[in-house]
Amino acid sequence: MSRLRVLVVDDSLTMRRFLCEAVAADPGCELVGEAADGKQAIELCQQLRPDVISLDMMLPVMSGMAATEFIMAYVPTPILVVSASTNRGELFKTYEALAAGAVDAFEKPRAEEDSAAWCARYTAQLRLVARVRVLTHVRGRLRSADAAAIPAAQSVPTTRGAARPLVTAIGASTGGPRAVVQVLHAIPPNLPMPLLMVVHIGEPFGSAFADWLDGQTAHRVRMARDGELLDASAVRLAPPGRHLRLRGRRLYHDDGPERHSCKPSVDVLFESLAQECGAACAAALLTGMGADGARGLAAIRAAGGVTIAQDEATSVVYGMPREAARLNAAQRILPLEAIGPALAALAAAEAT
Repeated sequence: MSRLRVLVVDDSLTMRRFLCEAVAADPGCELVGEAADGKQAIELCQQLRPDVISLDMMLPVMSGMAATEFIMAYVPTPILVVSASTNRGELFKTYEALAAGAVDAFEKPRAEEDSAAWCARYTAQLRLVARVRVLTHVRGRLRSADAAAIPAAQSVPTTRGAARPLVTAIGASTGGPRAVVQVLHAIPPNLPMPLLMVVHIGEPFGSAFADWLDGQTAHRVRMARDGELLDASAVRLAPPGRHLRLRGRRLYHDDGPERHSCKPSVDVLFESLAQECGAACAAALLTGMGADGARGLAAIRAAGGVTIAQDEATSVVYGMPREAARLNAAQRILPLEAIGPALAALAAAEAT
């Protein structure tokens, strides 16, 4: 079996040597190159065509963000962002890289961590990321021009006469940051329908995601607060490391066990909506690895709600939506660019 060909990019010589040694020590990996800045990373990616890139965000000459945009536009290659989670600016750069097409983020080792254990997790994550079929992104991010190109709203069939869902929920994982930004761009922020979201981002990186997302569209976005009353004043995001449930008209954090190795879990939120809202809800399941959200989407459909899943062609990873399709949980399977308009049409119906 061929070994995984890895390109390591980090401006710190000490950290770069550490990462290179971790890759070289793994019998299933081959270190094909190393770079100290974004420009060199692009050049080596073009020359070496690695299977996966380990990429720092804070780089000289050309930033990790700029390198991600170029690579995903011209030499699409799975990228694992290896970054610190304690600096807010670096967190925002990480989210932007994920929106531009990087597959996942991995926290740099802390001083108190066991080096061998960290290295084992690091190379395992490289192998996982390398399996993802990456998509070409034109300049790697959603530009303002994309909003003008959003298609007209599409009608979505409903069941049991539920033409006006009161609550809408979105679940996403790998590829989720870019996907949810595109969906939100297509939904007018003044429509009176509460919107809840679960996006899988590792807990070290999740703390500022709502703040970053708040700045990407006209919607106000924030972490859901435990016990707060549900309304349409903001998009609520499940907090990292906690499930989110709706009970009555209030949102609650849940410290229960992981579902599908996920916490927060899309299934937990969707199932609570099916139970509490019945036909008066809608849900969309977007790109992501694994099966989280599929059974919850099926529960919403069984309760009479509106259900949508992203199609394979536009999914970074067609895992969660595939499972939903397998379970016949989605009334409609739509390309990403059509999901926002479809949800907007439902929200507009609520406003009339």
